[in-house]
Amino acid sequence: MIQYFKNVNSQTVEITKPENGIWVNLVPPFKDEEFLELSEELDIPIEFLRDSLDIDERPRFEVADNVKFVVIKTPAENNSFNDSDALYITIPICIILTHNHIVTVNSFDNGAIKKFLGSFQKRHPDKKNIMVLKIFEKIVQNFLEFLKQINHQRNLFEQKLYDSNRNEELLNLMRIQKSLVYFVTALRSNELLMIKLERTNFLGLTEEEKEILSDLIVDTSQALEMANIYTNILSSTMDAFASIISNNLNNVMKRLTSITIILSLPILVTGIYGMNVAIPYQNSPHAFYIPVILSISISIIIGWYFLKKKLF
Repeated sequence: MIQYFKNVNSQTVEITKPENGIWVNLVPPFKDEEFLELSEELDIPIEFLRDSLDIDERPRFEVADNVKFVVIKTPAENNSFNDSDALYITIPICIILTHNHIVTVNSFDNGAIKKFLGSFQKRHPDKKNIMVLKIFEKIVQNFLEFLKQINHQRNLFEQKLYDSNRNEELLNLMRIQKSLVYFVTALRSNELLMIKLERTNFLGLTEEEKEILSDLIVDTSQALEMANIYTNILSSTMDAFASIISNNLNNVMKRLTSITIILSLPILVTGIYGMNVAIPYQNSPHAFYIPVILSISISIIIGWYFLKKKLF
């Protein structure tokens, strides 16, 4: 679906056909006919539009036929029904700059463009560089918000794991760990993209716009550092829980072994007295009580020894 937005008297207006100085936004579902139509109307290479459908597209920029093409990653919730998949993934946003338009292509619904659209009345589509930088800004803000959510969820799952030791919380922590891997990879690629944009001045930025881009690079570096910190904390936590679980298993096995030993010796005594051979005191009126008392005494002595050695 193709959306055309124009700023009229500080108000966002959606129009039905392209004009000069507007923002064109493509959102799912996509039709190949729409790509062909938009490519002809705005003189955009068709491969720029189709490349945006690849979820594994890496952040990059290039130019063809005087049309600039920029790809950057943004976070999004994972709608997969698989319980082992990451809670959050990263998806590409493709930004295309023509002579008179700015075009964004989203392979999935994402929050960065929604926030950008919500503040569009403050934007000027004719100032394409500022529009691109503001999209970058919303993406960085999205990463920071998602990282805060991930850290909050991590604390909740850890607390539940402390209380219950269930596999469900471990699985959730693993899904968060996968999400952080996506975030670290995307943030590192985004940072490199912005650094290259600053070094090559691919967008033709003014000094003021360069300062904005420099601030965005700093914010992206901060988000990357946060993601790395959360990843390290989570890895350490998972290793600690693995050690705790292994230690608890050892303690359980030690107790079960101790109980087995305590029960096995009395069983040996009663088994001996149950043999069909001549045994001492078999004709005694207390023949029943002798093995019972002997078994209980042996169990008490062995139990006391294990308690003393802290083996039980």
